[in-house]
Amino acid sequence: MIALFLLLVIAGIVLGIVGVVAQGLLYLLIVGIVVLLGALTLAALRLLPTRQAPGPLAAAGPTAGARKALRRRDSA
Repeated sequence: MIALFLLLVIAGIVLGIVGVVAQGLLYLLIVGIVVLLGALTLAALRLLPTRQAPGPLAAAGPTAGARKALRRRDSA
């Protein structure tokens, strides 16, 4: 995944430089900026923590705190 990110960043920079230097190829600059922003967005999405759905064990029974309360009630 890091290789894809680096490839996109390098491609965006190269397209941007060619778009600035070459006469009449301003569209390459725009494409380079879009590719660079896409790579940064991809990296940001990979770095954000993901919310996972609770597993099958989460709904199977009481939590640790509830089990402790049940034990206290049973022992009294």
